[in-house]
Amino acid sequence: MLIDDVTIKISGGNGGPGAVAFNKNMKSLGPTGAHGGNGGSVYFEGTSDLSTLNQFRYKKEFFAENGENGKGQNNDGRTGSDLILKVPVGTVIHNLTNGAEMEIVKIGERVLAAKGGYGGKGNFHFRSAINTSPTQFGEGTKGEVFTLRLELKLIADIGLIGLPNAGKSSLLNELTKAKSKVANYPFTTLEPNLGVYYELILADIPGLIEGASSGKGLGIKFLRHIERTKILFHLISAESTKPVSDYRIILKELKKYNPLLAKKPEYIFISKSDTVNKEELKKKIGALKKARLKVLPISVYDWDSLEKVKNILNKIKG
Repeated sequence: MLIDDVTIKISGGNGGPGAVAFNKNMKSLGPTGAHGGNGGSVYFEGTSDLSTLNQFRYKKEFFAENGENGKGQNNDGRTGSDLILKVPVGTVIHNLTNGAEMEIVKIGERVLAAKGGYGGKGNFHFRSAINTSPTQFGEGTKGEVFTLRLELKLIADIGLIGLPNAGKSSLLNELTKAKSKVANYPFTTLEPNLGVYYELILADIPGLIEGASSGKGLGIKFLRHIERTKILFHLISAESTKPVSDYRIILKELKKYNPLLAKKPEYIFISKSDTVNKEELKKKIGALKKARLKVLPISVYDWDSLEKVKNILNKIKG
């Protein structure tokens, strides 16, 4: 199950209190109470793994480590460890406490969400000519506490679209290190999958059907993710008896959902070209060309055709 909208609470670590201590060495006097450690902060970091929001399905509160108490002999308390929460690229972080908003747009991008508190001063800090044995110390400040809403709006350079069982997952797996489920039946992919080809993010959008823009099949849940892709790779299965019709079905649903989707740069591929003979493949390519569609036949079992796809990707990433 894909979690793409969840509310959680995060807390930065509290700063540790300073120490009240005095020199224990013979013939030495004076305060030696050290500072408390700063509290750890909470960060979000972008990843290509869409399943990372699942960690928030049941656990709703997350805390960075508190700073350590100050010690004697001028030994400062240890700083609390930061908490790094990984979220998919495209996650919008809505701060429900203060109204702020930020978004993770790159893999590895890290943003500060809740700052830890500062450690308190030890009594050594309060020494003076008239206060040679101070007993004052700082308590340390509290870490920031926020309630956040995490909303995933899938962001990718390339969106793989097409009817169910068009070979999108197989292509994603071959081009990237993704491990999408692959099987020879419709709706194998029920959730989007991401893969990375060098710095390009590729998204396998679950198979659309006629009427998807009205809620049929997997509905509009994943049509909205196509909005945030830059370029579309439209796959049409060579096994289809009506390749032109297949193309137009998807195009129609894109237009009905958002007319701007149909204006995105697009590459059209006849996938699974190994499943039909050369004559049949040629006939289907001809039908698509007659409809003024420029197509490229590909197969995950044909190294040369995959190289052509990679060349396209290389040009895109510049």
